[in-house]
Amino acid sequence: MPDTVGTAPQEHGRFDFSAITSRPKLEWPDGARVALWVIPNIEHFLFDRPSSSIIQSTTSFVPDVLNYAWRDYGVRVGIWRMMEIMEKYGVKGTVALNSDACVHYPAVIQAGQSLDWEWMGHGTNNSSVITGIPEDEERRIVKEVVSTITQATGTAPRGWLSPALTETHQTPDILAENGIRYVANWTNDDQPYEMRVRSGSMLSMPYSVEMNDYTAFLEQGLSGRDFGDAICDQFDQLYADGASTGRVMSLCLHPFLIGQPHRAKHFERALKHITAHDAVWLAKGGEIADWYTSTRGR
Repeated sequence: MPDTVGTAPQEHGRFDFSAITSRPKLEWPDGARVALWVIPNIEHFLFDRPSSSIIQSTTSFVPDVLNYAWRDYGVRVGIWRMMEIMEKYGVKGTVALNSDACVHYPAVIQAGQSLDWEWMGHGTNNSSVITGIPEDEERRIVKEVVSTITQATGTAPRGWLSPALTETHQTPDILAENGIRYVANWTNDDQPYEMRVRSGSMLSMPYSVEMNDYTAFLEQGLSGRDFGDAICDQFDQLYADGASTGRVMSLCLHPFLIGQPHRAKHFERALKHITAHDAVWLAKGGEIADWYTSTRGR
């Protein structure tokens, strides 16, 4: 695998092709068909640059107060609405956490701790992506993120989702060096799988760019009702598939989006639908990784 930025391999070399129909049966605890993990993205945005936007006409302004404040709704209001809904249905979050959020929003961290949520690394902030940087700089960033989250929560993060799912050619190797056990950047499967890294081990954990409120609302223009329906449809198909081999369903959410009042009701409707079924494992990312590893004898 390449060691320098700018070397672009034609093949990634991280894993071999594997058809899900050819794998040994994956069995979840208590005969569950689907392992559901819900990923709230708790993020911090810098004030001096554009980012996720609902109105494009102001994105060139510095500061862009309109869009900055719209995003800021997530940590001030949206996440609290999400927490209430998730707790009602017994769903624990696996948070994709910007380390800057530990500094700026300690009340959110404290609340997540009280709910027994899991924390995984999500870069420093959501205004800075992991691409086009030297390996030493990326290693410094990952180490700092892991250290900050560990200090804030008392537990080292075992999972990682890069801001905007960005990577360099070295990212999985650097994550493994820093104790990360699973990464959610590769959105190509319904089951975990092993990735090759320089040292140690790494699981790819199923994450979705479709069961994702950012894609649904900002890219596809779906309504809250549409997205709620899509979540239910996704679950129903995975539940049927899970009769033959276990599946993972990720639900990838941003508090400034799904936490809006007109959308949150449909998030609740979807969780009510999912949790009304037997044979569903309401899991956290680390629990899924541990179970998969133990059943595969690694």
